[in-house]
Amino acid sequence: MIAGEPELFFLPWAPNYQLALAFRMDALSLVMLLLAAGIGALILLYCARYFSDDEPGLGRFAGVLTGFAGAMIGLVLANDLIQLYLYWELTTVFSYLLIGHYPERRDNRRAAAMAINVTTMGGLTMLVGLVILGESAGTYLISGILAEPPSGTAVTVALVLILVGALSKSAIFPFSLWLPAAMQAPTPVSAYLHAAAMVKAGVYLIARLTPAFGDIPAWQYTAVILGTATMIGSGWRALRQHDLKLLLAHGTVSQLGFLTAIFGIGTRDAALAGLAMLCAHALFKAPLFLVVGIIDHSTGTRDLRELSGLRKKMPVVFWTSVVALMSMAGLPPMAGFAAKEAAFGAFEHADTLLATLALAGVVVGTLFTVGYSLRFLWGAFFDKENTSPTPLLHPPGPLFVAPAIVLAALSLLGGFGASLADPVFASYADTVPGAGHDPAHLALWHGLSLPLLLTALCLAGGLLLFRWRVMVAWLGARFALPEAGNVYRRIVYYLSSFATQVTGLTQRGSLPLYLGTILVSLLVVSTAPIVWGRLWTLDVPPVRWIDTPPQLIPAAIIIIAALWTLIVRGRLFAVVLVGMTGYGTATLFALHGAPDLALTQFLVETVSLVVFVLVLRRLPPQFSTPVLRSRRLVNLAIGIGSGILVAVMAYLTLAGRQAESISEGFPAAAEEAGGSNIVSVLLVDVRSWDTMGEISVLAAVAAGVASLLFVRRRTRLPHTHIETGRIVARLPQPPSNGESEWSPLPLTYVGDIITPRVAHKPLWLPGVLTLAQERRSIIFEVVARLMFPVIILISVFLLLTGHSHVGGGFAGGIVAGLGLMVRYLAGGRHELYLSLRLPPGLLIGLGLSITTGTALAGAIFGTEIFAGGAFDLHLPFLEPIHLTSALAFDFGVYVLVIGLIQDILYSLGAGIDEQAEKDSRTGKAPEYESEEVTA
Repeated sequence: MIAGEPELFFLPWAPNYQLALAFRMDALSLVMLLLAAGIGALILLYCARYFSDDEPGLGRFAGVLTGFAGAMIGLVLANDLIQLYLYWELTTVFSYLLIGHYPERRDNRRAAAMAINVTTMGGLTMLVGLVILGESAGTYLISGILAEPPSGTAVTVALVLILVGALSKSAIFPFSLWLPAAMQAPTPVSAYLHAAAMVKAGVYLIARLTPAFGDIPAWQYTAVILGTATMIGSGWRALRQHDLKLLLAHGTVSQLGFLTAIFGIGTRDAALAGLAMLCAHALFKAPLFLVVGIIDHSTGTRDLRELSGLRKKMPVVFWTSVVALMSMAGLPPMAGFAAKEAAFGAFEHADTLLATLALAGVVVGTLFTVGYSLRFLWGAFFDKENTSPTPLLHPPGPLFVAPAIVLAALSLLGGFGASLADPVFASYADTVPGAGHDPAHLALWHGLSLPLLLTALCLAGGLLLFRWRVMVAWLGARFALPEAGNVYRRIVYYLSSFATQVTGLTQRGSLPLYLGTILVSLLVVSTAPIVWGRLWTLDVPPVRWIDTPPQLIPAAIIIIAALWTLIVRGRLFAVVLVGMTGYGTATLFALHGAPDLALTQFLVETVSLVVFVLVLRRLPPQFSTPVLRSRRLVNLAIGIGSGILVAVMAYLTLAGRQAESISEGFPAAAEEAGGSNIVSVLLVDVRSWDTMGEISVLAAVAAGVASLLFVRRRTRLPHTHIETGRIVARLPQPPSNGESEWSPLPLTYVGDIITPRVAHKPLWLPGVLTLAQERRSIIFEVVARLMFPVIILISVFLLLTGHSHVGGGFAGGIVAGLGLMVRYLAGGRHELYLSLRLPPGLLIGLGLSITTGTALAGAIFGTEIFAGGAFDLHLPFLEPIHLTSALAFDFGVYVLVIGLIQDILYSLGAGIDEQAEKDSRTGKAPEYESEEVTA
């Protein structure tokens, strides 16, 4: 690897979509890996003393910080553009959580929002560039792109878009505003993310693509000009900061600009110097952030105007800072000196006008670096006139200071060992085209040369800036540009105002208007190509209007019910008519020879009908105002036109097929999968990825419904205690003996539910004891109790036979859910709680886990994800039972659907019941939701 032969790992994931798990370890990845993992380990050690044991959210912080480290390691090792982007966005999300570690503070929330908005905008722009680059190269493997770089206008556009993402991540102008604001984060976050890891991601991406595209003018000029401008502008701002952490933040932005400009030159020597500076910056900036944390932790402030005399009180911290600041200022014999000398030499040898101007700019930026380094040392540790010595609240312990000492010591050793690191850095630099001269090498001493003269000039200028620091601060404040944070907030304000105005114009709160707009757009956009292309003139077979005469009956019912819905005033009647259209459609499916589709449609329509009825309890019995006749006619015209268009499009699509239908191979595929029900085999075997996505959407919908209806932090199932027909208590915790001492009916505590154990008094449905007498129906209760086991048995039968006959996990789950609905309708919400003692969230999560586990098991025990498996189960006195992995997948779907329906019943059924009971106890009339006419 060090010799220039990187280690590659490639595991195909979705080959048809060019998706794979691809990793690459070369010199550049190795250096970034050591920085992310090594400094990350020291930061975790530092956190052990920085945070107190009772720090709120400490466990969450540790998990997020560790997750960020993993995402950063994945980013620098990724050898696939899409995979790199995923890790890239993971670092963005983790950094957002870390910056907003104290959500109760407004400044933390603002800083976190600013960081994620800026970096996400850049990341999405970069994604477009990555896709263009991958398509232009014909591969998304970074190693392949570097081996055979594509060219052309599209590639240039892609590189500019990628640079937008890289520059936003590394806080290069004009995206510099988010990094100083991010200093609201805890100091360990600043030391890791904003010195050694996250902000280096953009620089790393530029360094990664430089060997292939470093000579493209758009790449060079953008990186060099913006990098140099950032180094000068942020360095100048650092000279007048009073907060030590903000001083380092602006200094970090300045150094990131320096790194961007170095790599942007695009030569072999610049790449060598850039990688050396990348390491040096992490080794001196991380300990300086840690030092600020130590000072703040020990004194209670980091304002240099309030600090005085810490040099004698904290000598170890002082000398650690001296070593790190010498490296940051580029003084010998530090690692920063060797890297800076190599950078000056790279600009000198580039021998272009751009490199010459950039050299002048980085010299000015380095001069500022020396100035704010001296300002940090003086402000943090030295005595100041008219300022009393700063007392120590508690002196720092050895473990607290150790990480900073280790990093500062490595910065010192890095200078002496620069020649030893040269072969490693050169392994990466040699992949970049040279500049026509002898290749440069890292060393602590190169003799008397122009870089050494420039270093002396920077040192002298920095001393003058420090000497005239009062005037410099006055000039900086007098001629300061507008505050970046204020500019950002003003931009966000105007965007929000504009969005509010646009939303007010387009989002009128009318569902019929939204649906009408969608359908009219569909009519316009889809009818135009049909008319212009004269598709009806193509050689297509004649339309077969009907297969069998019985199809006319449900078709007529559907049309009559749909038209009738337009004129009725009662909500319940309208819902019943809509349900009739659904049942009629299911009947057509059955008559057309699609029993699986018909069964699913019947079951879904039944669930939908019950849900509609549950919601109608909180709405007026009739629509608020009648619909104008003209509006009804318009709605009717839109509906008829949309129906005809869809029918025509479906017919032309099927009739105009040129290739053979793949459905001809479905029977063979079903037989190969060990099933005879083609629909079920398609769902759980052939197109299992689609089913996986669909159930994931169902889980998300269930979470969304529950979140919208129960806007509270924690919701627990009620503790139901039944005594002769009424609720007499809610049990906050289980009784010590497991039974209630105050109920005539024995109650057993099971999880969150108090379950009646009745041996001497048979109860068909125990939950009905909580209902008022006028709400009970003995016949319904008895029928519901008798039918519930039968319904569950039918659902299990549909689950087990779905692979060979009509059924499946989805249909079986809905049938089981209907059983829960029957018990709820018969016995009320407490009967629902007693019917199934598992919360819906657990069932939904369990279902997803089972399906995901089945998918991964295929890759572990088979050849790929979702690979099928089968075996015969031999039981005594029974014929062998043929089991397949599809049954396990279907079982996960079964469990998830039950949880979904249970969640709907809890939300739209029990939740509304509970609110109605509260209203009845308080004498409050039910509040009907305002709505617009939907008929």
